[in-house]
Amino acid sequence: MSITPLIAVGTTFSFAHPWLLLLLLVLPVLALLRGKIGGTPGILFSSTKLVMAVGKRRRSRAGAVLASLLYGAMACLIVALARPQLGRTLERIQASGVDIMLVLDVSGSMMAEDYTIGSSRVNRIDAVKRVTQQFIEARPNDRIGIIAFAGRPYLVSPLTLDHEWLIRNLDRVQLGLVEDGTAIGSALASAVSRLKDRDSKTKLIVLLTDGANNAGKVLPLTSAEAAKALGMKIYTVGAGSDGPVPVPVGKDMFGKTVYRKMVFDFDEKLLDQIAKIGDGKYFRAADTDTMDKTFREIDRMEKTKIEVEKSADYRDLFPLFLALGVILLGAEAVLSQTLWRRLP
Repeated sequence: MSITPLIAVGTTFSFAHPWLLLLLLVLPVLALLRGKIGGTPGILFSSTKLVMAVGKRRRSRAGAVLASLLYGAMACLIVALARPQLGRTLERIQASGVDIMLVLDVSGSMMAEDYTIGSSRVNRIDAVKRVTQQFIEARPNDRIGIIAFAGRPYLVSPLTLDHEWLIRNLDRVQLGLVEDGTAIGSALASAVSRLKDRDSKTKLIVLLTDGANNAGKVLPLTSAEAAKALGMKIYTVGAGSDGPVPVPVGKDMFGKTVYRKMVFDFDEKLLDQIAKIGDGKYFRAADTDTMDKTFREIDRMEKTKIEVEKSADYRDLFPLFLALGVILLGAEAVLSQTLWRRLP
C-alpha cells in the first residue's frame, strides 16, 4: 500500500542575502551624526534671534518629513539588496504502509484484575485497550482493523486509516457481547479473511489472549498455516499473570466489590507455535509494564518506511521594495525643491 499526500507546510518569508540587512544599523548612526552636525547654512546672520520665530513650526515639521523620506528610502533599498522572498514549502510523503489486524480476546477470563494503571487496579481488557490505543496512535500511516473474540469472533472495525474512528470503536469493546469461550482458531481465520485481498506488501496479525482454544470450528494451527501461505506475519501476546488471580464476582451489602481467586487455562505453548508458524514472535505480558513493552517492541520491529521529498516555490519581493525606495527618494527630491525648498 502506498500513501502519497501532498502537504503544504506553509508560507515562509526569507532573505536570499540576510547579512546585507546589517547595513540597516548604519542608518541610525547617520541620522545621529546629521542631527549633531546639521546641514550647510543658506544665509548667515549675526544673531539667530531675528529669524527664530519665522516659520519655526513649519520648517521643523518639513525637516522631519524630508529626513523620514530619505531614511525610509535608504532602508527600502537595503532590504531590496537583501532579496526578500515569499515562498511556499511543500512536502510529498511516500509511505509504504502496513496492514494490521488486531485480534483481541474478550472472554470472561479477561475480567481478572491483575493489572494496574497508575495506582489503580484494572482488569485485563482495560489494560489491553489502553496499550492498543497507544499502538494505533503511533502508526498513523497504517491501515488497522480490530477483531474481538470470545466463543466466536466479531468485527469491531475493518481496516481503516481513520484512526480516530477506530479508537472510538475500540472504546466500545466490552466483555459479554458474544457467548463466552476462547475461539482462537476462528478469530485467526477471520483476520486472515480480512487481510487476504489487500495489496499491501506487509500484512500483520497481532493476537492477544489469556486463555486456551476451547471454542470455534477452526484449529488455531490451521489458521496460522493459512496466514503464512498468504504472506502474513503473526505476533502473539499472552496476557495476564500465572496462578490464582482476583476476579470480581459481585457486591457485598455495603456496595463493595467482592473478589474471588480463580485459575484459568492458558496455553502458552500454542501461542508460541502460532507465532513460529507465522514468522513472528511470542510475547508474555504478565503485567502493565511488560504489556507496554510488548506493543512498543512490535511497533519497533514493524516500522513503516517513510520517504519525504521537500520542494519550495519562492517569489522575489525585491522589486516591490526597490520601487518603494525609488518613490520615497523621488518624493524627498520633489518636496525639497518645491514646497519645502531651502533658501540658497
